[in-house]
Amino acid sequence: MLMKNLIVQLPRGLQARHTALFVCKVVAFKSEVILSKDGKTASGKDIMKIMDLVVREGDEITLLVDGCDKQMAMETLKKYLSNLT
Repeated sequence: MLMKNLIVQLPRGLQARHTALFVCKVVAFKSEVILSKDGKTASGKDIMKIMDLVVREGDEITLLVDGCDKQMAMETLKKYLSNLT
């Protein structure tokens, strides 16, 4: 399992549009993805649970990825949340 703490750099954070794009990226991988913020967790494939985390620009989150393609998934999602793509 890979775990990374990171600061979300997306403008307005994970609001509806960014969350939908995030979920699209997650479902492209076989690995399980978990987002965690302030003690609450959400599956990376569950748009409503991610929205419930209320992730804003500048918030620190923990990204957990486990599975056969975890390295590629972690890099892709980390770049997306850091607004590098």
